[in-house]
Amino acid sequence: MKRAKFSFNNQSNTSVKAIIRTIAVIFILSLGFHANAQWWVDTEKAEKERSKGMLLLTNEVQIEATVAINHMYNFKFSEAEREFNYLKIKHPEHPLPDFLLGLMEWWKIVPNTENVIYDEKCLNFMDESIRKAELIWDDTENPEAAFFMAAAYAFKGRLHSERKHWTKATFAAKNALKYLDKSRAFSDFSPELMFGDGLYNYYFYYVKENFPMLRPVLWLFPKGDKSKGIQQLEKVSYNAFYTRTEARYFLLQIYGMENMNQKAFELSKYTHETYPDNPFFHRFHARCAFVSGHVKEAEEEAKSILKKIEEHYTGYEGVSGRYASFILAYYNYNYYHNITEAKKYYQQTIDFAKLSNTTQSGYYWSSLIALGKIAASEEDYDQAIEYYKQVLDDAERKSSQHTEAKTLLAAAKKARRKKR
Repeated sequence: MKRAKFSFNNQSNTSVKAIIRTIAVIFILSLGFHANAQWWVDTEKAEKERSKGMLLLTNEVQIEATVAINHMYNFKFSEAEREFNYLKIKHPEHPLPDFLLGLMEWWKIVPNTENVIYDEKCLNFMDESIRKAELIWDDTENPEAAFFMAAAYAFKGRLHSERKHWTKATFAAKNALKYLDKSRAFSDFSPELMFGDGLYNYYFYYVKENFPMLRPVLWLFPKGDKSKGIQQLEKVSYNAFYTRTEARYFLLQIYGMENMNQKAFELSKYTHETYPDNPFFHRFHARCAFVSGHVKEAEEEAKSILKKIEEHYTGYEGVSGRYASFILAYYNYNYYHNITEAKKYYQQTIDFAKLSNTTQSGYYWSSLIALGKIAASEEDYDQAIEYYKQVLDDAERKSSQHTEAKTLLAAAKKARRKKR
């Protein structure tokens, strides 16, 4: 049989070479894809080993959660909710998404804790987080599940104590401490766990000093350590991943209560710059600047707060307005001697206090006294007396404003008799 003869012209030669090159490229790429697939498998394996199978510690979740948490603390709740719900779709049986959604509802309450409309949703999300964590704990005793039960119970206790539901708050606190102890088995959670320890150590003595009626309840709990609590919260504010901003939130208030004004000012400035649209951090920055004598900064921030209220920024309402208006009233009255502006801002402080149901506050009482002084200086003694009487009716008897109003009322009545 004759062999078939094949002859290639230049064009067919070129086509064959192109095909060979294509096959070679495909072969090389297939090796690359295989290598990449193996690399991905190895990476996933390494990540599982590093995170010990715990969602809180995986890089992917930390990156996704960071974006959402930053949105939440900056009061971009729609964006935060979208990210949290995405996490919930990806991890439907994990307690993290529900806990974060509950935390978001809590931050809707923060600007004015008299507002109860978010309470039910907050508690429901925390309950759902606890339910999912309990299932994981019952199956595996995973310390991550204990951590979430401790955190969710702690936030329930926080809200119940705000509402003066002391029995519920006590029950939640005991559960939080129980699961906090169980989660200590995992040392990688130590910065987050220190948050709970720090709060407990400080507020044990805060409750003891400020709530005499609750002292008998404290026998149910181990003793705290006030100074150690502050130090622990400071460490958390630098080292923790999930709880650092919560630690800063509490430190701001603790620094204020402990008259650590410079620390309060520095931290308030930092938190406001980090989350410029968070009304709590904004007003705390204005307040700390005011208390520590940073006049220009306090004035600028107070005006910025009022502007954001006018522009209906989320969370900017009566409480923030009360702070800002009082700062501007005080400067106009005492520094600039602009009586017209002072009267306007003092009245605005009173209006915001009534609007936000926060008339049991020093700024409200001090504004009434200031307006009384202005009225007396204008020899409108009838009006001055009305302002002072209002303070005596509303202010706590042991407050400095009550004492001052009593003295000023007597002086105004005397001046009125003399004028007649």
